[in-house]
Amino acid sequence: MKSLICSLSGLLIAAAPACAAPSATDNAMLKLASSSGCLTCHHVEAGAKGPEGLPPIGPAWRDVAAKYKSTPGAAEQLTRTVMTGSNPYSSHWKGKASGLAMPPNEVAIKEVDARQLVDWILKLDDKK
Repeated sequence: MKSLICSLSGLLIAAAPACAAPSATDNAMLKLASSSGCLTCHHVEAGAKGPEGLPPIGPAWRDVAAKYKSTPGAAEQLTRTVMTGSNPYSSHWKGKASGLAMPPNEVAIKEVDARQLVDWILKLDDKK
């Protein structure tokens, strides 16, 4: 159990935004992301490698924040994508992520928690 806690703590520290010490909100969101399985496919920072040194399965959350910064309704759209998944034929992350589509996550995270996480992700671009 102790090694699991140490591993989780290390994962949260490694995934935290690099430019500033993580706030209580950052830590809470990273813990939620970890317990929901989000960090299996996503990283906070761009440039992090996925399994076996390959591009990550999903886009870095800072890239998501930058891409959707000026998009009206982005939080609603991304929360829906988290909950129901995305279309593998319309992926717009080619070259930045190795996964074809986001799977539906209704069994992994409650919608209210997904909305909180998406709101936090969209604010990451402001924390540079």
